[in-house]
Amino acid sequence: MVVSILYVILAILGLSFLIFIHELGHYYMARRLGMKVETFSIGFGRPIYSWERDGVKWQVGWLLFGGYVKIAGMDISDQKDLYDIQDGFFGKSPWDRIKVAFMGPFVNIVFALLAFSALWLAGGREKKFSEYTSKIGWIDPKSELYVKGVRPGDEITSYNGQIFQGSKDHLSAPMTSTSDIEIAGNYVNFMTKEKTPFRYTVKTYPHPSALEKDILTAGILNSANYVVYDRFSNGEENPLPEGSPMKYSGIEYGDRIVWIDGLPVYSLQQLSHILNDSKALVTIQRGQETLLRRIPRIRVEELKLDSEVREELIDWQFEAELNGTKIQKLFTIPYNLNNECVVEGFVKFIDKEKELEAFPSNPFSILETPLEVGDIILAVDGIQVSYSFEILSRLQQKRVNVIVERSKQPTLVPSWKLADQLFDEEFNPNDLEKLVSQIGLTNEPKSIGNLYLLDPIVPKMRKNFDLNEESQVAFIAELEAQRKEIESIEDPEKRAHARLLLENRDNQLLLGLPAVKDKSVNYNPNPLVLFNKVFEEIWHTLKALFTGSLNPKWMSGPIGIVQVVHDHSMVSWKEAVFWLGAISLNLGFLNLLPLPVLDGGTICFALYELITGRRLKSKTIEKLIIPFAILLIGFFIFLTYHDLSRLLHTFFH
Repeated sequence: MVVSILYVILAILGLSFLIFIHELGHYYMARRLGMKVETFSIGFGRPIYSWERDGVKWQVGWLLFGGYVKIAGMDISDQKDLYDIQDGFFGKSPWDRIKVAFMGPFVNIVFALLAFSALWLAGGREKKFSEYTSKIGWIDPKSELYVKGVRPGDEITSYNGQIFQGSKDHLSAPMTSTSDIEIAGNYVNFMTKEKTPFRYTVKTYPHPSALEKDILTAGILNSANYVVYDRFSNGEENPLPEGSPMKYSGIEYGDRIVWIDGLPVYSLQQLSHILNDSKALVTIQRGQETLLRRIPRIRVEELKLDSEVREELIDWQFEAELNGTKIQKLFTIPYNLNNECVVEGFVKFIDKEKELEAFPSNPFSILETPLEVGDIILAVDGIQVSYSFEILSRLQQKRVNVIVERSKQPTLVPSWKLADQLFDEEFNPNDLEKLVSQIGLTNEPKSIGNLYLLDPIVPKMRKNFDLNEESQVAFIAELEAQRKEIESIEDPEKRAHARLLLENRDNQLLLGLPAVKDKSVNYNPNPLVLFNKVFEEIWHTLKALFTGSLNPKWMSGPIGIVQVVHDHSMVSWKEAVFWLGAISLNLGFLNLLPLPVLDGGTICFALYELITGRRLKSKTIEKLIIPFAILLIGFFIFLTYHDLSRLLHTFFH
């Protein structure tokens, strides 16, 4: 707690420094051009400390967010004509006024470039692979992109013609776009790594995991990430929790999960989806081929069964010793089988929608295409079967097969430019294919190359994990608090969505892994590239704000900015330097906007005088500045309110 408060203080001091150098730019140029500077203030409000030097009153206000340099003749409430004040701001030439107004933003822009140069010379920053990979980690199965065949492992190269910069583009691009967004990328063949370009224009829509309807997505929900089980970063043990399904699987520190139940793994979110999609992995024989397929596990009560098939199921129930469960509640598959596990036909669903869910028109992969008449089921979830009653028995408990890549050699942190290539090259896809082809067969090997097949794992629901008394009390209290908060939501649609998210979370199947790690990359673009990247983000945000495609409540005010600097300062000093540079560039650029209350507005007044040869009257300047000042203060109050709302929500959760 004490350390966190210290970092908050440092964050405030960092922002105060940016304001100080901004005002110092104005001060330096004003003094150089012979203008009389009356006050130099860091912060607003009543001074908590002040002194006088060279005829200038220096002070520190109690509210550190802001500051100003008061030059003679800038007080628009003064009854005198602003242009008649000797050595005053408006008493100087338009060019001199432009120089003074421009120098503040200029200093901030130069500081940003210096900060980015310092990072470059220091070797860049260590970032997570997921932050800068172009690979897709998970995609919404209900999105347009999914229908068009885009899947995890494919790549994104641009949004709306802007080159893809990193994972936050998946959120910021839809949020700052109109209803349509153009997405370009590459389909990537897992085995050959061959790339086929695509370009689609799709509609943005509310993010499926967000309660707020104005949080938008284009369908790509996150970037790819490594899923590595390892010690904590400080080298301390990271033991599997008591009762973890992984306890006897054979997993070791450093193992990266690369495959689960027929599919390569590109992210934690995809891994969770595979665990919870109610499908069984079956090994089948089709003619001379042995294939894997992922088929639906369905409750008997959801199927239209004729009397003959039902009687057969009852017989299998008896042989499988499942008499303790009602036949309607047993899991089965939507196929008619003979006793020797041969597919003889399909079984229809009672509910057509359930049938479409089980056999979608756009399956996730070829493994989810339906079985064919004549297919022979050889194994279920990696366990051999010879008779259909054994299939029924195996279907009652979900098991998953997991393959890990195991490398004992420590690796250097790679450049972010090479990270995508290395992500694919850590194991041989041909070795994976060979290992997978033996699952459920008698000659099943446990490893090929650096790939290891773990023992079958039975995932558990989150709510069924064994907790000690203290953890159980904390879990129940947290759950109750979440339910109360959900019931306090006024919007009935949002409340129902929140209930569903909480219920799904409690019933979610887990492998029982503790915190897993993503790998790190070295992110070190040259200073001009980083400068341009931050500048483009500022420009696109402002453009979206003024066109109305971005709700201003998602912007950060002073409190939000302090929180960002605080959070990243605790990661490393390099992160603190980057964010100070980025905020400085924001401060410089925003102050150049042509609004009367900002430096850009002052420059516009001077340019008007230069072009027309006529001065704006003092009263005219006052009428232009005061309304914008009120609007700006109101905007900052609006941003502060939403900053506080987000901060309090985070604190209590």
